Amino acid sequence: MADIVDTAVNAGSFSTLVAAVKAANLVDTLKGKGPFTVFAPTDEAFAKLPEGTVDGLLKDTAKLKQILTYHVVEGKVMAADVVKLKSATTVQGSDVKIDASSGVKVNESTVTTPDVAADNGVIHIIDTVLIPA
Repeated sequence: MADIVDTAVNAGSFSTLVAAVKAANLVDTLKGKGPFTVFAPTDEAFAKLPEGTVDGLLKDTAKLKQILTYHVVEGKVMAADVVKLKSATTVQGSDVKIDASSGVKVNESTVTTPDVAADNGVIHIIDTVLIPA
């Protein structure tokens, strides 16, 4: 099995996320032992951001790192466990809200594909980029 970064690369729908992870120097972290739970926005999710946002973030690596680490929770939290939670503390330090009343929402984002296995954690694919307050 591949680690979180290689799993995202191999999936083919996370080129923006992978580019952002590289720009923020988080590749080694997300290839590390973990385990990590990553709420991974697709390329379509990044495309929903206002024009110029991604380019601006790629130039502001401190802000980019804050946003990316807001998508990561320590530990391997599978969907069966996520649905029991009301919130989760991210690596960035802030909490994300979890609502499992109708599907699973993380803040305003919907989990479109849960439990994508990686050898150092799990990826839950989401349809909207999470922005910390």
